Amino acid sequence: MVDFQPILDQIHKNIQQCSDKGRVADYIPELSKVDPKKFGISILDNQAQQFSVGDAQERFSIQSVSKVLLLSMAFAKVGDALWKRVDVEPSGDPFNHLSLLEMENGIPRNPLINAGAIVVCDVLLSQLKNPREEFLQYIRDIAGDDSIHYDLDVAESEKRTGFRNYAAANLIKSFGNLEHDVEDVLDFYFHSCAIAMSCEQLVKVFYIFMNRGKCMANNHYLELSQVKRINAIMLTCGFYDEAGEFAFEVGLPGKSGVGGGIVALLPNEFCVATWSPGLNEKGNSKLGMLALEQLTTETGLSIF
Repeated sequence: MVDFQPILDQIHKNIQQCSDKGRVADYIPELSKVDPKKFGISILDNQAQQFSVGDAQERFSIQSVSKVLLLSMAFAKVGDALWKRVDVEPSGDPFNHLSLLEMENGIPRNPLINAGAIVVCDVLLSQLKNPREEFLQYIRDIAGDDSIHYDLDVAESEKRTGFRNYAAANLIKSFGNLEHDVEDVLDFYFHSCAIAMSCEQLVKVFYIFMNRGKCMANNHYLELSQVKRINAIMLTCGFYDEAGEFAFEVGLPGKSGVGGGIVALLPNEFCVATWSPGLNEKGNSKLGMLALEQLTTETGLSIF
């Protein structure tokens, strides 16, 4: 059993000395208001021990981290039929590019880019009576935390500025790969991205991917084969066109969001979440990537 606290304390100290903290996302106006100096990290191990440092209890917009949770909910409901609608290959492109979507007849490369998550939202609209409420409750149930909520200001900000997502959804619709109205699908999509959680809450939700499909209360959410596939997609697709770099530097399945959050995990060992709002040129948290590289280097714990 690893005592992660002194390791996190040292990482926090190292991170504080970094002058280049990246650039806060400003294309979603609400995100541009976040203090770029914020940094938090939390680890939850396989004994349900939690270790945290910095701003690990402060909530932030998880953005694309929610794509993994949309995927897990849809995969649990429809099984392998999901892969008829969305592929599982890395895109090699930024998260909001449209060129591959047209070349590949409206089938998104994977469920962790914007186009893929939009299709997953469409799948869930067919499965849920009240998609926004049921998705939020799904996350609350896994975490055992009813205080998790949508940041409605962020959702509205995304809706006002989400022109590329409207373009992607309409393009997918033109190929017959959306069954519902574009407005309805995107309303659900924008809200899913606007869920607000802290690092300490995030690791409790992502515990199911570390713990063979079971949450901390030992409730079963996914089959082991489904966990394996979701973790594989996180490793190969979780960081857009920087997924290879993350695997090379950190060596864990994970997912980033432009709100500055990153979640990663080592199956059967631990789940870790970082938050630092400043992004690198690929749209991933600059200091979060650095912190996770230091974590796996210092502990020697990765999947490789």
